[in-house]
Amino acid sequence: MTTDELDKLTDVELAERLKESKEELFNLRFSAVTHRLEDSGRLKEVRRNIARIYTIARERELGIRTAPTAKK
Repeated sequence: MTTDELDKLTDVELAERLKESKEELFNLRFSAVTHRLEDSGRLKEVRRNIARIYTIARERELGIRTAPTAKK
């Protein structure tokens, strides 16, 4: 997911995406440790997404970036 796509998410959606990404990262790391990981590129991609989410969340906290209004 790109930064632009993540930026369009509300704070609640961003938190949910972070939770999902962390769970996936855990599963990928477990697969890597047990030598069952077939695609190390996916591991890198998930790490990048988590970093993007944390960056967006922090910038919103600091008022550098604004969150979209909640969808009804």
